[in-house]
Formats: sequence, structure tokens, C-alpha cells
Amino acid sequence: MSTWAGAYTAIVTPFTRDGQVDYERFKELIEFQIAGGVDGLVPVGTTGESPTLDYVEHERVIEVAIETARKRVKIIAGTGANSTAEALELTKHAKDAGADATLQVTPYYNKPNALGLTRHFAAVADLGLPVVLYNVPGRTGKEIPLDVVVELSKHPAVVAIKEAAGSVDRVSQIVTSCPKLEVLSGDDSLTLPMMSVGGVGVISVASNVAPRAVADLVHHALAGRWAEARSLHLKYYRLFADLFIDTNPIPVKTALALMGKIEDVYRLPLCELSEGLKRRLETTLRAVNLI
Repeated sequence: MSTWAGAYTAIVTPFTRDGQVDYERFKELIEFQIAGGVDGLVPVGTTGESPTLDYVEHERVIEVAIETARKRVKIIAGTGANSTAEALELTKHAKDAGADATLQVTPYYNKPNALGLTRHFAAVADLGLPVVLYNVPGRTGKEIPLDVVVELSKHPAVVAIKEAAGSVDRVSQIVTSCPKLEVLSGDDSLTLPMMSVGGVGVISVASNVAPRAVADLVHHALAGRWAEARSLHLKYYRLFADLFIDTNPIPVKTALALMGKIEDVYRLPLCELSEGLKRRLETTLRAVNLI
């Protein structure tokens, strides 16, 4: 098995009713994930509502994840930014706190060119903490071009890429062009297809609510048990899809609230799911016996 293979949960950041980070519920979620068999956690990514956490909260959530996990699973800390200086500051903190790796999103909004992207990611990688690149053009407005991925894959600290562009073709291109770079799916519904062409796992939203199912799907695929993996993919496909009926992480936090694990609280500009979509999601959760 490769170093970074497995199922990683892009874990939510729960809030109390008055809008503060709920660290006690966060610790409980981590224990739920570990009991469910996941291989790692990714705190303060997109699903962790990183845009609305302040710096102190951002750093504390990562610290609590590391302290609670106690090396039982890997921690890939979300420390990306569209300012290289900010990404460096957050990544240095995560490294000092004991994170196993950093998830580095494409700089968003300012849309740097290929050379700027290369220099940005290389500067973070130079800190020495293993880097998982995060390609999510739907969020950032900018794809990491394949030639940039190839160049960055030569850096010893760039170890993997999270592919959330919705393209299995692109995964095939990366696998054939960068044999040392491990590919993790960024879309639950594409985990199995991406693994079929060489991906080694997923950074998952769905595992927040169904850690055992996602972990088993990935582990079956890694072991070549494709029929078992496909069976789980088909069983949970509706869940994978319905967790994106609104902007992530609104549906998955709604699902966790319906399961009684967190409060249904967000920070603006994110807000609660509409009643109609909430009923649809509740039906889906019941169909797979999660509530």
C-alpha cells in the first residue's frame, strides 16, 4: 500500500448555538471517525468552513484534531491560502503542532499564472511538511495545469494531489505523467472510478456521516476487491450525490444534525438548507440506515 492511500475525512467544524466553534462536539466527531475505520482526517478544508474561521480558530481546530487523534490516524491540515505568506504561516504552525501533511488549495480569486502557481506551492513544500495539492477549479476559478503538477511532483515534499475537478481523464493523465504522485479523489461519487485508473483513495465529505462505508469501499478497492467496492459505491451513491444538493458543507452538516451529532449552525454567508431539500436528504439518510 502506498504511503497516503486510504479514506480521509474532510471533517466539518461544528458550531455551538451561539456560533462559536464547538470543540467538544469536534472531539466526538473525531472519535466517531476513528471508530469507523478511516485512515486520516483533514481539518479546516472546504468542508471545515475555513473561510469563516479566524486565524486563532483555524490554528486551534488543527491543534485539537492532532491532540485528539493521538497518532491513531493521519492529520492532513488544511493550511492553504491565496496569499503565499499566509499559507506559509498556517503551514508552519501545523508542522510545529504535529500534522502529518498539509492540504494546499489552488490560490483562489487572484488566479496566478503557471509560474506563480509553481512558486507558491514550492515555497510551501520547502518547509518540509508533506504537501497534498488540492485541485478544485469549481471553487478557486483556476485549475492547476498538468505541466505544473508534473513540475511540482519532482519536489520531494509534494506527495499527493486531491483531484476535485470531476475528471477521471485528468487522473489518468496525472498517474501516467507523475508516477510518484499519489492521487486522492475529491468527489465521493468518483472515488471508485478514479481508483480504477490508479487513484489511491479519497478525501471524503460522505465519510463524515458514513465513515465505515467509505473506508470499506476504499479498502476493498485497494485490495482489488472490485465487486465489493462497487456494491458499496452503488448502495451509497444517492447519499454521495445528495450531500451536494446545496453548497458544501451545508448538506453534510444538516445530515450530522439530523443524526444528532452537531447543531445545525453555520456562519454567514452560509446558512441552513431549505426545508424541501432537508426532507430529501432525510429520506436519503433513512434509506441507508443512518437515521
